[in-house]
Amino acid sequence: MARTMTSDARKKDTREKIELGGLIVKAGLRYEKRALLLGALIDVARKIHGDESERARLAAIGAEAFGNDA
Repeated sequence: MARTMTSDARKKDTREKIELGGLIVKAGLRYEKRALLLGALIDVARKIHGDESERARLAAIGAEAFGNDA
């Protein structure tokens, strides 16, 4: 039973990582260096921490890119 739960958790984790990688591709950043991508993500995380207007602004840009209110 524990082995199945571990396998399911690993599959879920793998799927999540694939989906997150897809966001990098969708944003047009596929060929950027990993250090740049990580730096950009860290910077955004710092900027949106406690700044609901920036969070909302970026969410609107993302929703538009998805073509809906995702």
